[in-house]
Amino acid sequence: MTHFRDYTPEKYAGPGFERIEEGIYRTKDPYGIVKGGMVYVTSLSFQMEPDCYGEEGGSPRDITQCPFEDLLDEYMLFITDFYEDLNRESKVTCYQEFGSTDIEDIRRLRGIIGKRFYALPCQEDGKEYNIVIEEE
Repeated sequence: MTHFRDYTPEKYAGPGFERIEEGIYRTKDPYGIVKGGMVYVTSLSFQMEPDCYGEEGGSPRDITQCPFEDLLDEYMLFITDFYEDLNRESKVTCYQEFGSTDIEDIRRLRGIIGKRFYALPCQEDGKEYNIVIEEE
């Protein structure tokens, strides 16, 4: 995955979203399962790299599990909005809203803006692949 960019949807200007800092908002947990009921969110756009391991066939309508699930695990996040309409209309750019109960997880994720996050096949330590994060 590459070309990570900040995405600010119109909904962030509406009620129910409190701006905490650039690109980070506090809102009600959309799933109603978080203790305290509030989560931190940020939205990013990015592009799949169909030539990269695990991303074959990936598109905004079909984001591949690898390395997307690794991204969620790496930053301890969950998805709070899939932006289905945007992803259905886009041929290349994917849009996702990421959430966490810990603002530091969101801050760390925003450090990926301008970078690549991809899987590199390997055969060491019983692992199928390693995750690489690098400047574009």
